[in-house]
Amino acid sequence: MNKTSSTADDILACSRALIVSGGYNGFSYADIADVVGIRKPSIHHHFPSKADLVKTLVERYLADAREGFANLELAAPNPLDQLRIYIDHWKACISDGSRPFCVCALLANELPVLPEEVALQVRAYFRFLSGWLTSVLERGAAQGVITLNGPPRVEAEAFMATVHGAMLSARAYGDGSVFGAITEPLLARLAAKG
Repeated sequence: MNKTSSTADDILACSRALIVSGGYNGFSYADIADVVGIRKPSIHHHFPSKADLVKTLVERYLADAREGFANLELAAPNPLDQLRIYIDHWKACISDGSRPFCVCALLANELPVLPEEVALQVRAYFRFLSGWLTSVLERGAAQGVITLNGPPRVEAEAFMATVHGAMLSARAYGDGSVFGAITEPLLARLAAKG
């Protein structure tokens, strides 16, 4: 793992990769110890339980998303451009394998079996993402750069579901281009003048 990061950061990065490849129940502290090169008691020192570990991972994921979207809004004030950049980010991650899937989308699939403290954080991430998308769509509609066919909140939920579904389809087919084939028409529809 990265020598400049802390052991806790290495544990979290490894956990994230293991969740993406096998889900919450698809890894153990022994798996992390093998990858990070530490003993299991060291992991327990940083994260007493697996629920503590994954809860911290999702909290950081949400904090990173908040910061990333704030920076995105500063760099690209046009709401349609913000949506395009968001989709292009995932398109690049899927094609190069750096982040082939949203960790919260994967964990959401496992909500019925997740510890409650982890499930609460996953839900918080989705509420945040839905709220951000709603605000982008509202601003875009007000500026005349986005055309909505329904209420902004409903459109935001559909947008989020389409992006996450496109990730799933790209993974199922083993073809990153499927992601763009699904998401590009979504952007085209939103950009269409009504």
